[in-house]
Amino acid sequence: MTTIAAATPADLPALLELLGQSALPTAGLADHVDTTFVARDAGRVVGSAALELYGTAALLRSVAVAPEQRGHGLGQELTRHALALARRRNIRTVYLLTETAGGFFPRFGFRAIPRDAVDPAVQRSVEFTSACPTSALVMRLELRRQPSAVSREPELPGTADG
Repeated sequence: MTTIAAATPADLPALLELLGQSALPTAGLADHVDTTFVARDAGRVVGSAALELYGTAALLRSVAVAPEQRGHGLGQELTRHALALARRRNIRTVYLLTETAGGFFPRFGFRAIPRDAVDPAVQRSVEFTSACPTSALVMRLELRRQPSAVSREPELPGTADG
């Protein structure tokens, strides 16, 4: 059975391996493990999604699923967990960069935008400055705070509401 939970520093080597296998950037992820989710199957990391937080903006990154786990909705579930965390942290705008998944993210409300329309703090991130090529598609999602009655995803340490 596959479970999704907050990542820990001990997950970092497996996360980096998964991202490498998925041809995704690894630079800077170690600084954001506390806002990363992992999917585990039989104790093995088989998926990830991370947020880099910049005030009221965030960068969604490292959404990856092991090849044998793809096609079963795990990437969608990981993305939903990351977006729920963004809402709990009062993030207003979530950005992402992608070279291969431009068709995946619109289902969550992401829309393509020009690179220069990104929040300046996010533009200074490792992903924007060096990890992703300038040819990567940039997407944005404007978040609205949802009532706390919605289903609760596992919380990362230090993110409890009130």
